[in-house]
Amino acid sequence: MTPPPTPSAEVLALEILEFLAESQAPLDRFVAESGITIGELRTRASAPEFLAAVMDFLLNHEDLAREFCTTRSLSAEALHRARRGLPGA
Repeated sequence: MTPPPTPSAEVLALEILEFLAESQAPLDRFVAESGITIGELRTRASAPEFLAAVMDFLLNHEDLAREFCTTRSLSAEALHRARRGLPGA
């Protein structure tokens, strides 16, 4: 069976944000490390630089990246390729 296509970098970053929000601890880690407030999440979620920061956070936490990739049937390589599609790569 062929794996599902990899979503665009922006869509994938939004999926990562959703993944982080599914459990309070990862979301709290992201907020603490990024310095962003919970209220700012909604207003900045469409900014490419913010989406890059979300993806960077996941890539810097191997345990979360592995879990995300497993739940989305996504390879780590696809995650890294997607990151290159956002600013600052």
